[in-house]
Amino acid sequence: MKITVDRNKCTGLGICESLAPEVFEVNSAGDLVLLTDAVPDGCLAQVEEAIAGCPTEALGLER
Repeated sequence: MKITVDRNKCTGLGICESLAPEVFEVNSAGDLVLLTDAVPDGCLAQVEEAIAGCPTEALGLER
């Protein structure tokens, strides 16, 4: 599965980073960085939680 980010919606709040730090990082400029665009083994639940918790609905999964 591939993680997607709508850069027009993302505001860099960092909720995703707090829920799945292996996948998401907000850099010093406040921009979201995907550490990987594929869901790592064993991280699907955390990634799904981060997607559901995104207040701007900027995150998604392509299956």
